[in-house]
Amino acid sequence: MAAAGPGLGPGAGGTVRTLALVLEDEAQRGGGGYCSGDTVSGQVLLELAGPLPLRGLRLEAAGRARVAWNESSGAVPGAGTWGAVVRAPGPGPRREAEVRYLDIRQSLLRDPPEGEESLILLDGRHEFPFSFQLPQEPLVTSFTGKYGSVHYYVKAILERPAAPDQSVQTELQVVSHIDVSSPALLTPVLRSQEKMVGCWFFTSGPVSLSAKIERKGYCNGEAIPIYAEIENCSSRLIVPKAAIFQTQTYLASGKTKTFRQMVANVRGNHIASGSTDTWNGKTLKIPPVSPSILDCCIIRVEYSLAVYIHIPGAKKLMIEMPLVIGTIPCIGFSSRNSSITSQFSMDMSWLALTMPEHPEAPPNYADVVSEEEFSRHVPAYPPPIDCEEQLCCPVFAYIQEFRFQPPPLYSEIDPHPTDVEEIQPVSFML
Repeated sequence: MAAAGPGLGPGAGGTVRTLALVLEDEAQRGGGGYCSGDTVSGQVLLELAGPLPLRGLRLEAAGRARVAWNESSGAVPGAGTWGAVVRAPGPGPRREAEVRYLDIRQSLLRDPPEGEESLILLDGRHEFPFSFQLPQEPLVTSFTGKYGSVHYYVKAILERPAAPDQSVQTELQVVSHIDVSSPALLTPVLRSQEKMVGCWFFTSGPVSLSAKIERKGYCNGEAIPIYAEIENCSSRLIVPKAAIFQTQTYLASGKTKTFRQMVANVRGNHIASGSTDTWNGKTLKIPPVSPSILDCCIIRVEYSLAVYIHIPGAKKLMIEMPLVIGTIPCIGFSSRNSSITSQFSMDMSWLALTMPEHPEAPPNYADVVSEEEFSRHVPAYPPPIDCEEQLCCPVFAYIQEFRFQPPPLYSEIDPHPTDVEEIQPVSFML
């Protein structure tokens, strides 16, 4: 407990044994992190050996996105022999940018009594609870990259009258949730590309690649099923592969810096010349990576799935499909259903090969309805109808009941033209 008392001399007072900062609900979150609007609460623990004079104990919570890098030295024309272009020694200009998302300050110790410069904390253990709310505005997910970071922290600072300030700091993990069940992330992605293998006029044939993923959004730990068709019409042995790439983009002073790295990959079987291969859901598991960052003006973290073919002696054939790594997994059976639909659509490509170019003629109408049934319901020669005398309304208003099976589908091919003309009665009169 804080206790007011007479001021001690500069050398008087005890010592600080422990200064700690504990977040109460950090363990309950299971590493999920805080998000916009959440309440952060905890305690500052202070253990003293003897009475200690203090000027204050304050709490700071801050968060910012910051990028920084040095540009490479620029080329200086005419600086070398015969006016050659040389590169200036030393680093080029430095690029920096910063965006603040959180700035909270609290005092955890009451003000000293009037006329006093400090408070005296008695010997023992002291606890100072604190609580504050994160802004309702969207916060960018915590991230540490090649040329920048998004960093949040909570810091307790102990101010003493005759000694340097002491402080303790803890990281505050913040996450901007991305729901992969949103319609925009459930749409499938399909790409195809073809490459002619060879040099100049000496071509050995094309290599074609078509790839598809069932949706754009996934979470850490999920396996991405990949559907692909590879056709090797070249004379070389090729190898299909797939990989997940992370692209970090940094912006400062109107300049852009990009860093790209592979985070996961998988390899297929060799495909010989003149052969094809099909991936019916070949899986590539997403490792623990940072979620996509798409809402920060100076840092972007994006992902893509690349399906590519390694061709010896030639540039690889690559297809890239965008990915979004989210935090809220897809709920229900939409993932499984879309997987089945994707696999069905890929496997049904053989159906077009089995359909004949000219369909067979339909069966004769006499084969569908037996002759006995036909004669039992319809007379051989129905009597003519005088439309003007017996009908009191137009002909199209009379609908004859159809007692037989429906006729076969129409076709211009008639296998029995003579028989049909002799047997079929006239159904209308001019």
